[in-house]
Amino acid sequence: MTHSVRQHPIGSQFDARSTAADVLGGVDLSGLLALVTGGASGLGLETTRALANAGATVVVAARRVDTATKAVAGIPSVEVHELDLADLASVERFADRYLESGRRLDLVFGAAGIMACPETRAGEGWEAHFATNHLGHYALVNRLVPALTPGRARIVLFSSSGHFLSGIRWEDMHFTGGYDRWEAYAQSKTANALMAVHLAAVAAPRGISAFSIHPGSILTPLQRHIPEEEQIELGWIDPSGRQVDGFKTPEQGASTAVWAATAPGLEAFSGAYCQDCDIASAAIGDDMLLGGVKPWAIDPDDAARLWTLSASLTNVNAFT
Repeated sequence: MTHSVRQHPIGSQFDARSTAADVLGGVDLSGLLALVTGGASGLGLETTRALANAGATVVVAARRVDTATKAVAGIPSVEVHELDLADLASVERFADRYLESGRRLDLVFGAAGIMACPETRAGEGWEAHFATNHLGHYALVNRLVPALTPGRARIVLFSSSGHFLSGIRWEDMHFTGGYDRWEAYAQSKTANALMAVHLAAVAAPRGISAFSIHPGSILTPLQRHIPEEEQIELGWIDPSGRQVDGFKTPEQGASTAVWAATAPGLEAFSGAYCQDCDIASAAIGDDMLLGGVKPWAIDPDDAARLWTLSASLTNVNAFT
């Protein structure tokens, strides 16, 4: 089953400057349950805060429970549970505990991730960006399908304009022939977008929709592996360490995620890649700051191929 994406802006009332609080102004999420991976740091934390302030109960999944609990202290209706996306046994434990609780799940945000880290292996020798950013979220969502509210649930996967740098490296996705940390990150962000495309196709009969988002350029703890000199060279910060114009605040960065999760009528665009609180247009050229989406990140055949491969690597597929 493949799914072609309706990928064009629809003219939302929000834009690049909107914050998550702006998007959820007047929106009542009382009674809804949301899961945010990485929900205690960076964009995940701002997503958690915005959802909770709008009335949702938020389950934060984090590797370090103590640190995460401190980070979300003072935010109402938030609970923290342990999850290491790089460890499929941890994913299975988390999902089993959630299903045993008998609770449903209305919104899922795949915000956790790693960026441009040194060469690391996970699972069966898998490249760590692919394992953590993609396979962990793939396995988690599939295991949680029985809890997803039919006719309502939305899954939002955090991709990035970083996907411009690489499609899926079908011949060597685990970088056995030489490692490039930016290409590894880029491939995983393409994978996030492709997962949303195929999830939209297979979950449509249950009334469940999926989206990928580019939150914008934001400096958060995600950049921990990138030295200051390199951030200056990339044009992210000036020589005095100040962030340059064109970057968003974390509050603005979380806006597209909560928009994709709550905007009325968006189900018709399930599978789309979103940015600046709207559906993105096709990328013109290679300027990541302009954004848009590259064809390889929304190709339905590649999305189906990646899904099949992910199912074989993780031994889980809720839609067979």
